[in-house]
Amino acid sequence: MIKDDFYQKNLIKHIPKMKKKIFSALILALFPIYGIWAQDVTTVEATDSDISDNLDLEAVASVFGEAKDLEDFEKKLNDPDTQISNLDLNEDGEVDYLRVVEASKDDTHVVTIQAVIAKDQYQDVATIDVEKDSNGDTQVQVVGDVYMYGPDYIIEPVYVHPPVIWVWFWGPYYHPWHSPYYWGYYPPYYHPWRPYPPHRYRTNVHVHINVNHTYRHTTVRRSKTSIHLQNKNSRNDYGMKHPDKSFAKRNEGIKNKQELNKQKTKPTNTKQVNSKDKISTGKKVQSDWKPQSERDGGKSNVKNNKVSVPTQKPGNKTTKTPSTKPTQKTNKVNNNINKPNTTPQAKPNVPVNKPQAKPQAAPKVNPKKR
Repeated sequence: MIKDDFYQKNLIKHIPKMKKKIFSALILALFPIYGIWAQDVTTVEATDSDISDNLDLEAVASVFGEAKDLEDFEKKLNDPDTQISNLDLNEDGEVDYLRVVEASKDDTHVVTIQAVIAKDQYQDVATIDVEKDSNGDTQVQVVGDVYMYGPDYIIEPVYVHPPVIWVWFWGPYYHPWHSPYYWGYYPPYYHPWRPYPPHRYRTNVHVHINVNHTYRHTTVRRSKTSIHLQNKNSRNDYGMKHPDKSFAKRNEGIKNKQELNKQKTKPTNTKQVNSKDKISTGKKVQSDWKPQSERDGGKSNVKNNKVSVPTQKPGNKTTKTPSTKPTQKTNKVNNNINKPNTTPQAKPNVPVNKPQAKPQAAPKVNPKKR
Protein backbone atom coordinates (compact mmCIF):
# COMPACT_ATOMS: atom_id res chain seq x y z
CA MET A 1 0.00 0.00 0.00
CA ILE A 2 2.88 2.40 0.73
CA LYS A 3 4.46 1.81 -2.66
CA ASP A 4 1.14 2.29 -4.42
CA ASP A 5 0.53 5.59 -2.67
CA PHE A 6 4.01 6.76 -3.56
CA TYR A 7 3.58 5.99 -7.27
CA GLN A 8 0.14 7.63 -7.39
CA LYS A 9 1.43 10.87 -5.82
CA ASN A 10 4.41 11.08 -8.20
CA LEU A 11 2.18 10.30 -11.19
CA ILE A 12 -0.18 13.14 -10.27
CA LYS A 13 2.77 15.54 -10.07
CA HIS A 14 4.01 14.60 -13.55
CA ILE A 15 0.62 14.75 -15.31
CA PRO A 16 0.84 18.53 -16.15
CA LYS A 17 4.32 18.05 -17.59
CA MET A 18 3.10 15.13 -19.71
CA LYS A 19 0.21 17.21 -21.03
CA LYS A 20 2.60 19.99 -22.06
CA LYS A 21 4.83 17.54 -23.94
CA ILE A 22 1.89 15.99 -25.76
CA PHE A 23 0.52 19.42 -26.70
CA SER A 24 3.94 20.55 -27.96
CA ALA A 25 4.25 17.41 -30.07
CA LEU A 26 0.84 18.05 -31.66
CA ILE A 27 1.81 21.66 -32.48
CA LEU A 28 5.03 20.53 -34.18
CA ALA A 29 3.15 17.87 -36.13
CA LEU A 30 0.43 20.23 -37.38
CA PHE A 31 2.67 23.22 -38.17
CA PRO A 32 3.89 21.98 -41.60
CA ILE A 33 0.29 21.24 -42.66
CA TYR A 34 -0.83 24.72 -41.62
CA GLY A 35 2.07 26.30 -43.51
CA ILE A 36 1.18 24.43 -46.71
CA TRP A 37 -2.48 25.45 -46.38
CA ALA A 38 -1.54 29.13 -45.96
CA GLN A 39 0.66 29.03 -49.06
CA ASP A 40 -2.17 27.58 -51.15
CA VAL A 41 -4.53 30.40 -50.16
CA THR A 42 -1.96 33.04 -51.12
CA THR A 43 -1.36 31.43 -54.51
CA VAL A 44 -5.05 31.34 -55.39
CA GLU A 45 -5.51 35.01 -54.47
CA ALA A 46 -2.53 36.08 -56.61
CA THR A 47 -3.66 34.33 -59.77
CA ASP A 48 -7.23 35.65 -59.56
CA SER A 49 -6.45 39.38 -59.80
CA ASP A 50 -4.89 41.88 -62.20
CA ILE A 51 -3.67 45.45 -61.79
CA SER A 52 -6.55 46.65 -63.94
CA ASP A 53 -9.02 45.18 -61.44
CA ASN A 54 -8.16 47.98 -58.99
CA LEU A 55 -9.71 50.89 -60.90
CA ASP A 56 -13.09 50.46 -62.55
CA LEU A 57 -13.31 52.85 -65.51
CA GLU A 58 -17.11 52.70 -65.50
CA ALA A 59 -16.97 54.15 -61.98
CA VAL A 60 -14.56 56.81 -63.27
CA ALA A 61 -16.98 57.69 -66.08
CA SER A 62 -19.85 57.82 -63.59
CA VAL A 63 -18.19 60.27 -61.15
CA PHE A 64 -16.94 62.36 -64.08
CA GLY A 65 -20.55 62.98 -65.08
CA GLU A 66 -21.37 64.08 -61.52
CA ALA A 67 -18.49 66.55 -61.13
CA LYS A 68 -18.95 70.29 -61.58
CA ASP A 69 -15.39 70.85 -62.86
CA LEU A 70 -12.03 69.04 -63.05
CA GLU A 71 -11.00 70.10 -59.56
CA ASP A 72 -14.15 68.54 -58.18
CA PHE A 73 -13.54 65.47 -60.36
CA GLU A 74 -10.08 64.97 -58.83
CA LYS A 75 -11.59 65.28 -55.37
CA LYS A 76 -14.16 62.59 -56.15
CA LEU A 77 -11.44 60.23 -57.40
CA ASN A 78 -9.52 60.55 -54.12
CA ASP A 79 -12.40 60.77 -51.66
CA PRO A 80 -11.59 58.45 -48.71
CA ASP A 81 -15.29 57.88 -48.11
CA THR A 82 -16.16 56.56 -51.58
CA GLN A 83 -12.76 54.97 -52.38
CA ILE A 84 -13.21 54.90 -56.15
CA SER A 85 -9.61 53.77 -56.61
CA ASN A 86 -7.83 50.75 -55.20
CA LEU A 87 -4.50 51.20 -57.03
CA ASP A 88 -1.25 50.66 -55.18
CA LEU A 89 1.34 50.59 -57.97
CA ASN A 90 4.36 51.37 -55.81
CA GLU A 91 3.25 48.67 -53.35
CA ASP A 92 3.77 50.77 -50.24
CA GLY A 93 0.57 49.50 -48.64
CA GLU A 94 -1.42 52.68 -49.40
CA VAL A 95 -3.70 53.56 -52.32
CA ASP A 96 -1.95 55.93 -54.74
CA TYR A 97 -3.18 59.50 -55.08
CA LEU A 98 -4.68 60.20 -58.53
CA ARG A 99 -3.98 63.61 -60.00
CA VAL A 100 -5.80 65.15 -62.98
CA VAL A 101 -4.13 67.20 -65.72
CA GLU A 102 -5.66 68.62 -68.88
CA ALA A 103 -4.70 69.66 -72.40
CA SER A 104 -7.04 71.30 -74.90
CA LYS A 105 -7.29 72.57 -78.44
CA ASP A 106 -10.37 74.26 -79.87
CA ASP A 107 -13.35 71.99 -79.10
CA THR A 108 -11.27 69.05 -77.84
CA HIS A 109 -10.19 68.47 -74.24
CA VAL A 110 -8.08 65.56 -73.01
CA VAL A 111 -8.19 64.86 -69.28
CA THR A 112 -5.38 62.58 -68.07
CA ILE A 113 -5.56 60.64 -64.80
CA GLN A 114 -2.15 59.83 -63.31
CA ALA A 115 -1.12 57.85 -60.24
CA VAL A 116 1.45 59.58 -58.00
CA ILE A 117 3.91 56.78 -57.21
CA ALA A 118 7.06 58.62 -56.00
CA LYS A 119 8.83 61.94 -56.08
CA ASP A 120 8.52 63.30 -59.63
CA GLN A 121 7.20 59.94 -60.81
CA TYR A 122 3.75 59.43 -62.31
CA GLN A 123 1.95 56.72 -64.23
CA ASP A 124 -0.88 57.28 -66.71
CA VAL A 125 -3.96 55.32 -65.72
CA ALA A 126 -6.61 56.57 -68.16
CA THR A 127 -7.59 59.56 -70.30
CA ILE A 128 -10.98 61.14 -70.92
CA ASP A 129 -11.64 62.62 -74.34
CA VAL A 130 -14.21 65.43 -74.31
CA GLU A 131 -15.07 66.79 -77.75
CA LYS A 132 -17.91 68.81 -79.25
CA ASP A 133 -19.01 67.55 -82.66
CA SER A 134 -20.37 69.54 -85.61
CA ASN A 135 -23.92 69.30 -84.24
CA GLY A 136 -22.91 70.88 -80.94
CA ASP A 137 -23.22 67.59 -78.99
CA THR A 138 -20.52 66.62 -76.48
CA GLN A 139 -18.94 63.21 -76.94
CA VAL A 140 -17.04 61.52 -74.11
CA GLN A 141 -14.72 58.51 -74.21
CA VAL A 142 -12.83 57.05 -71.26
CA VAL A 143 -9.70 55.39 -72.67
CA GLY A 144 -7.73 52.96 -70.52
CA ASP A 145 -3.96 53.24 -70.63
CA VAL A 146 -2.35 50.55 -72.79
CA TYR A 147 0.08 49.54 -70.03
CA MET A 148 -2.75 49.18 -67.52
CA TYR A 149 -5.70 47.88 -69.58
CA GLY A 150 -4.30 46.76 -72.92
CA PRO A 151 -4.97 48.42 -76.29
CA ASP A 152 -8.39 49.69 -77.39
CA TYR A 153 -10.14 49.44 -74.03
CA ILE A 154 -12.57 52.36 -74.42
CA ILE A 155 -15.82 53.16 -72.62
CA GLU A 156 -18.40 55.61 -73.99
CA PRO A 157 -20.72 56.85 -71.23
CA VAL A 158 -24.16 57.99 -72.34
CA TYR A 159 -25.57 60.21 -69.60
CA VAL A 160 -29.27 60.50 -68.93
CA HIS A 161 -28.99 64.27 -68.53
CA PRO A 162 -26.19 66.59 -69.73
CA PRO A 163 -23.66 66.77 -66.87
CA VAL A 164 -22.97 70.08 -65.14
CA ILE A 165 -19.33 69.83 -66.15
CA TRP A 166 -20.40 70.56 -69.77
CA VAL A 167 -21.30 74.08 -68.68
CA TRP A 168 -17.81 74.47 -67.25
CA PHE A 169 -16.07 73.15 -70.36
CA TRP A 170 -17.97 75.31 -72.83
CA GLY A 171 -18.88 78.23 -70.60
CA PRO A 172 -17.16 81.53 -69.88
CA TYR A 173 -15.68 80.32 -66.58
CA TYR A 174 -13.49 77.62 -68.10
CA HIS A 175 -9.79 77.67 -67.28
CA PRO A 176 -7.22 74.89 -67.90
CA TRP A 177 -6.70 72.56 -64.95
CA HIS A 178 -3.39 71.11 -63.88
CA SER A 179 -3.35 69.46 -60.48
CA PRO A 180 -1.13 71.34 -57.98
CA TYR A 181 -0.62 68.20 -55.87
CA TYR A 182 2.36 65.85 -55.96
CA TRP A 183 4.25 63.29 -53.88
CA GLY A 184 4.06 64.27 -50.20
CA TYR A 185 1.74 67.26 -50.83
CA TYR A 186 -1.96 66.46 -50.91
CA PRO A 187 -5.24 68.33 -50.28
CA PRO A 188 -6.52 68.58 -46.68
CA TYR A 189 -9.49 66.24 -47.27
CA TYR A 190 -7.22 63.41 -48.48
CA HIS A 191 -5.73 60.72 -46.30
CA PRO A 192 -4.53 57.43 -47.81
CA TRP A 193 -6.20 54.10 -47.05
CA ARG A 194 -5.05 50.55 -47.36
CA PRO A 195 -6.11 48.72 -50.53
CA TYR A 196 -8.74 46.01 -50.41
CA PRO A 197 -8.53 42.59 -52.04
CA PRO A 198 -9.61 43.04 -55.69
CA HIS A 199 -12.78 40.97 -55.34
CA ARG A 200 -13.94 43.06 -52.38
CA TYR A 201 -13.10 46.30 -54.20
CA ARG A 202 -15.20 45.27 -57.20
CA THR A 203 -18.15 44.64 -54.91
CA ASN A 204 -17.82 47.99 -53.11
CA VAL A 205 -17.18 50.20 -56.15
CA HIS A 206 -20.30 49.04 -57.98
CA VAL A 207 -22.34 51.02 -55.47
CA HIS A 208 -20.88 54.25 -56.88
CA ILE A 209 -21.72 53.46 -60.53
CA ASN A 210 -24.84 55.28 -61.66
CA VAL A 211 -26.92 52.53 -63.26
CA ASN A 212 -29.16 55.08 -65.00
CA HIS A 213 -26.33 55.86 -67.41
CA THR A 214 -25.22 53.58 -70.24
CA TYR A 215 -21.60 52.47 -70.59
CA ARG A 216 -20.79 51.29 -74.09
CA HIS A 217 -17.57 49.44 -74.85
CA THR A 218 -15.84 50.14 -78.15
CA THR A 219 -12.43 49.72 -79.77
CA VAL A 220 -12.54 52.89 -81.90
CA ARG A 221 -11.27 56.20 -80.59
CA ARG A 222 -13.37 58.98 -82.09
CA SER A 223 -11.07 61.98 -81.80
CA LYS A 224 -7.79 62.16 -83.69
CA THR A 225 -6.89 65.44 -82.03
CA SER A 226 -7.02 63.85 -78.58
CA ILE A 227 -4.24 61.42 -79.49
CA HIS A 228 -1.85 64.32 -80.17
CA LEU A 229 -2.97 66.21 -77.07
CA GLN A 230 -2.38 63.16 -74.87
CA ASN A 231 1.33 63.21 -75.58
CA LYS A 232 1.69 66.64 -73.92
CA ASN A 233 1.06 65.36 -70.39
CA SER A 234 1.72 61.62 -70.75
CA ARG A 235 3.87 59.94 -68.09
CA ASN A 236 4.89 56.28 -67.96
CA ASP A 237 7.51 56.18 -65.19
CA TYR A 238 6.20 53.00 -63.60
CA GLY A 239 5.83 51.23 -66.95
CA MET A 240 9.41 52.02 -67.96
CA LYS A 241 10.75 50.57 -64.70
CA HIS A 242 8.53 47.49 -64.89
CA PRO A 243 8.07 46.51 -68.55
CA ASP A 244 7.43 42.92 -67.50
CA LYS A 245 4.27 44.03 -65.67
CA SER A 246 2.49 45.47 -68.70
CA PHE A 247 -0.94 44.11 -69.60
CA ALA A 248 0.50 42.17 -72.54
CA LYS A 249 3.02 40.48 -70.25
CA ARG A 250 0.56 39.91 -67.42
CA ASN A 251 -2.07 38.36 -69.68
CA GLU A 252 -0.46 36.66 -72.64
CA GLY A 253 -2.88 35.81 -75.43
CA ILE A 254 -5.53 38.28 -74.18
CA LYS A 255 -6.02 41.56 -76.03
CA ASN A 256 -7.33 43.93 -73.37
CA LYS A 257 -9.33 44.30 -70.18
CA GLN A 258 -12.66 43.64 -71.89
CA GLU A 259 -11.48 40.29 -73.20
CA LEU A 260 -10.00 39.49 -69.80
CA ASN A 261 -13.39 40.06 -68.16
CA LYS A 262 -14.98 37.65 -70.63
CA GLN A 263 -12.40 35.01 -69.80
CA LYS A 264 -13.07 35.38 -66.08
CA THR A 265 -16.85 35.11 -66.50
CA LYS A 266 -16.69 32.23 -68.99
CA PRO A 267 -18.76 29.31 -67.58
CA THR A 268 -17.09 25.96 -67.05
CA ASN A 269 -18.63 22.70 -68.26
CA THR A 270 -18.69 21.03 -64.87
CA LYS A 271 -22.45 20.50 -64.59
CA GLN A 272 -23.57 16.91 -65.04
CA VAL A 273 -26.21 16.39 -67.68
CA ASN A 274 -29.32 14.41 -66.79
CA SER A 275 -29.77 11.22 -68.78
CA LYS A 276 -33.24 12.41 -69.84
CA ASP A 277 -31.69 15.47 -71.48
CA LYS A 278 -29.16 13.57 -73.60
CA ILE A 279 -29.89 13.52 -77.31
CA SER A 280 -27.73 13.06 -80.35
CA THR A 281 -27.11 16.78 -80.93
CA GLY A 282 -25.73 17.34 -77.45
CA LYS A 283 -28.30 20.08 -76.75
CA LYS A 284 -30.62 20.09 -73.77
CA VAL A 285 -34.17 18.96 -74.46
CA GLN A 286 -36.84 21.55 -73.74
CA SER A 287 -39.07 20.90 -70.75
CA ASP A 288 -42.25 20.97 -72.89
CA TRP A 289 -40.86 18.67 -75.59
CA LYS A 290 -43.24 15.96 -76.90
CA PRO A 291 -42.92 13.31 -79.60
CA GLN A 292 -44.28 14.06 -83.07
CA SER A 293 -47.15 11.60 -82.64
CA GLU A 294 -48.38 13.36 -79.49
CA ARG A 295 -48.01 16.81 -81.05
CA ASP A 296 -50.18 15.64 -83.98
CA GLY A 297 -52.94 14.48 -81.63
CA GLY A 298 -52.10 10.77 -81.80
CA LYS A 299 -50.59 8.44 -79.31
CA SER A 300 -46.93 7.64 -79.04
CA ASN A 301 -45.78 4.17 -80.08
CA VAL A 302 -42.77 4.33 -77.76
CA LYS A 303 -43.20 2.46 -74.49
CA ASN A 304 -40.40 1.53 -72.13
CA ASN A 305 -37.79 2.53 -74.72
CA LYS A 306 -39.19 -0.12 -77.18
CA VAL A 307 -40.99 0.54 -80.42
CA SER A 308 -44.21 -1.49 -80.80
CA VAL A 309 -44.76 -2.58 -84.41
CA PRO A 310 -48.45 -3.15 -85.39
CA THR A 311 -49.20 -6.68 -86.49
CA GLN A 312 -50.52 -7.35 -90.00
CA LYS A 313 -52.67 -10.18 -91.26
CA PRO A 314 -51.39 -12.55 -93.97
CA GLY A 315 -54.11 -11.40 -96.35
CA ASN A 316 -52.68 -7.92 -96.88
CA LYS A 317 -51.93 -6.71 -100.38
CA THR A 318 -48.18 -6.51 -99.92
CA THR A 319 -46.12 -9.61 -99.29
CA LYS A 320 -43.31 -7.75 -97.49
CA THR A 321 -44.98 -7.88 -94.09
CA PRO A 322 -45.00 -11.70 -93.72
CA SER A 323 -41.35 -11.87 -94.72
CA THR A 324 -40.25 -9.17 -92.29
CA LYS A 325 -42.43 -10.31 -89.42
CA PRO A 326 -40.82 -13.74 -89.03
CA THR A 327 -37.33 -12.20 -89.19
CA GLN A 328 -38.16 -10.02 -86.20
CA LYS A 329 -39.30 -13.08 -84.25
CA THR A 330 -36.27 -15.10 -85.19
CA ASN A 331 -33.99 -12.40 -83.77
CA LYS A 332 -35.78 -12.53 -80.44
CA VAL A 333 -36.40 -16.31 -80.21
CA ASN A 334 -33.39 -18.40 -81.06
CA ASN A 335 -34.80 -21.74 -79.99
CA ASN A 336 -37.66 -21.74 -82.55
CA ILE A 337 -35.98 -20.50 -85.72
CA ASN A 338 -37.96 -22.75 -88.14
CA LYS A 339 -41.39 -22.17 -86.60
CA PRO A 340 -42.09 -18.77 -88.19
CA ASN A 341 -41.19 -20.11 -91.66
CA THR A 342 -43.74 -22.97 -91.61
CA THR A 343 -46.80 -20.79 -91.21
CA PRO A 344 -46.31 -18.58 -94.28
CA GLN A 345 -45.58 -21.65 -96.49
CA ALA A 346 -48.73 -23.62 -95.48
CA LYS A 347 -51.22 -20.82 -95.92
CA PRO A 348 -50.32 -19.83 -99.52
CA ASN A 349 -50.72 -23.54 -100.65
CA VAL A 350 -54.46 -23.60 -99.85
CA PRO A 351 -55.59 -21.23 -102.63
CA VAL A 352 -53.21 -22.93 -105.08
CA ASN A 353 -54.85 -26.46 -104.73
CA LYS A 354 -58.46 -25.25 -105.14
CA PRO A 355 -58.17 -24.34 -108.88
CA GLN A 356 -56.71 -27.86 -109.62
CA ALA A 357 -59.77 -29.71 -108.14
CA LYS A 358 -62.35 -27.99 -110.36
CA PRO A 359 -60.96 -29.12 -113.79
CA GLN A 360 -61.01 -32.86 -112.68
CA ALA A 361 -64.79 -32.83 -111.92
CA ALA A 362 -65.82 -31.14 -115.20
CA PRO A 363 -65.35 -34.16 -117.66
CA LYS A 364 -68.25 -36.13 -116.04
CA VAL A 365 -70.76 -34.20 -118.22
CA ASN A 366 -69.86 -34.75 -121.97
CA PRO A 367 -72.61 -33.96 -124.55
CA LYS A 368 -70.79 -35.59 -127.50
CA LYS A 369 -70.83 -39.11 -125.95
CA ARG A 370 -74.61 -39.02 -125.46
